[in-house]
Amino acid sequence: MTNKNMNPKIDAYFTEGCMRCPLGGTPTCKVHSWQEELKKLRIILLDCGLTEELKWSQPCYTYQKRNIVLMSAFKEYCAISFIKGSLLKDAHRILVKPGENTQAGRQIRFTNVREIIEMESILKAYICEAIEVEKSGAKPDIKKNPEPIPAELQKKLDEIPALNTAFNALTPGRQRAYILYFSAPKQSKTRESRIDKCMQQILNGKGLND
Repeated sequence: MTNKNMNPKIDAYFTEGCMRCPLGGTPTCKVHSWQEELKKLRIILLDCGLTEELKWSQPCYTYQKRNIVLMSAFKEYCAISFIKGSLLKDAHRILVKPGENTQAGRQIRFTNVREIIEMESILKAYICEAIEVEKSGAKPDIKKNPEPIPAELQKKLDEIPALNTAFNALTPGRQRAYILYFSAPKQSKTRESRIDKCMQQILNGKGLND
């Protein structure tokens, strides 16, 4: 598989994984479970004229430096995620929300390479539509932290600058998921415990369900 637009940093992703969890760089890394599928998706994305970059420790495909699609490996499937997926028409009803609290992002999930091959023309149409959405300047209706940040989390953010920076770097959907999770317990002590347990995950740039 050769393409002049391939980024060497993505080659490292295929050999080492995203390195966002202890499995990175080991034979049990999730990336190794979906090598054939991810490589096929990579070709399709590059065929659509996107630029290949490494962002958030995973392959990100951009148009004129604007993020269009992420490619990811999970335990049960691999996927491409459209940053502004909620704005796509989804004529084939194949887009899914990555999480209950996700607002703009949408995924297409795969469990074998045959699916990808059979859907290649559809996938390219969705990718091209996503590029056109970006060109148009359209923006999803994002509610940024509609729920108030719990006092216990705000205190941690004020006390630990690195945590504040990491939290603010998360996507709005990931921020909201944490806020809902931290706010759920009635007791302040339980809220504090949840925050303490998730701090390293936030510092690693990961969402609640990543």
